[in-house]
Amino acid sequence: MNIVMLTNTYLPHVGGVARSVAAFSAEYQKRGHRVLVVAPTFAHTDPTEKGVLRIHALQNFNGSDFSVALPFSGDLTERLDEFRPDIVHSHHPFLLGMTALRIARSRELPLVFTHHTLYERYTHYVPADSQVLKRFVIELATRYANLSSLVFAPSQSIAELLRARGVSTPIAEVPTGVASEQFEPADGDAARREYGIPKDAFLLGHLGRLAPEKNLEFLSGAVAEFMHEHEHCHFLLVGSGPSSRAIENLFRSRGLGDRLHMPGTLQGAEQRNAYRAMDAFVFASTSETQGMVLTEAMAAGTPVIALDANGTREVVKERINGCLVLNETRGDFVSAIEWLYQQPPAEKEAIRKAALETAESFSMENCAERALSLYQPLLRQEWAIDDSLYAQWMRLRNLIGAQWDIIEGVTSAAGAAFNHTQPRSS
Repeated sequence: MNIVMLTNTYLPHVGGVARSVAAFSAEYQKRGHRVLVVAPTFAHTDPTEKGVLRIHALQNFNGSDFSVALPFSGDLTERLDEFRPDIVHSHHPFLLGMTALRIARSRELPLVFTHHTLYERYTHYVPADSQVLKRFVIELATRYANLSSLVFAPSQSIAELLRARGVSTPIAEVPTGVASEQFEPADGDAARREYGIPKDAFLLGHLGRLAPEKNLEFLSGAVAEFMHEHEHCHFLLVGSGPSSRAIENLFRSRGLGDRLHMPGTLQGAEQRNAYRAMDAFVFASTSETQGMVLTEAMAAGTPVIALDANGTREVVKERINGCLVLNETRGDFVSAIEWLYQQPPAEKEAIRKAALETAESFSMENCAERALSLYQPLLRQEWAIDDSLYAQWMRLRNLIGAQWDIIEGVTSAAGAAFNHTQPRSS
């Protein structure tokens, strides 16, 4: 089948949505399907990339590392006519997500929407952030989901949240898988040598965007407290983002700067080596819908210590493959790290094996197979470009209808936001 994916963030941007779209696209193509990704331009985009149509975008929106796609592209219609999509898959409810709705309606194609993100946790990137704005993005995403043919939720807890918020469109749980086989040759010792980390150090690690919504102030404080009590503990923090300077200053102010290692963004084998080098992966974000880094860490045999939250509790099993911290208190998080640290070698090996088993249950092959099986019932029997006057009129009518639904959805979401400043469910 021919699958067109529209996303507001894509490689080389580092983030869960970009990596998810890339992973599913690669797996679909391995199985003989055609994929066209429609995404904004980003700095350092690979000019030789194939299967991607870049839309002009505003770079570094509001000081962030996000690009905001401009709404018009002269190449899009022509490229879609050539590609002849069977499925339109949107990964956001706004910007290119609205373009996805117009494409699906005008061409009478099914629209699948993956609700990757708890958007209300990201409104600080927009000027005039407020409770009204948070409510608005919740309402907007809910209405968009109800204009779709099918909604993918990355985890059971997110599926339940969407139903509680009023999504009536069918919802299927489809997490982003991990390619476990790629982690088998990972070399943790090589990473430790590269970053000057002693071989016998107890190494805590984290990987992801270094941004406020990841709750890194809390995480850094807990890690620093543990490191203060354990002189041979080091912290490997992989990634980049607006919070990096504040984190570095925190560790330096506490005399721990020489045991903090920040190599920046890593990709490929270097990233997998970093995961393998860690004795524990620590995670405090409560804004995730799945937390892909958790299954990636486990694919490297690294236990996870994480706050209990949506998308996390489906992966971390208490004292089996890591530790799930129920209360967001620094003391509880430090105690969880201490629990793993104190385990005898045989028990640590059992926890490592349990982590590997968890990662295997989230294999990319299984997740892609599930997604494709859900696409199949939505497909029309055949697709053909019809240039007759009647067909052109029907396309225009459908496009006008889609635009009306977009306008109505935005205005209704705004009205609901002003009438209710608190989310119905969180």
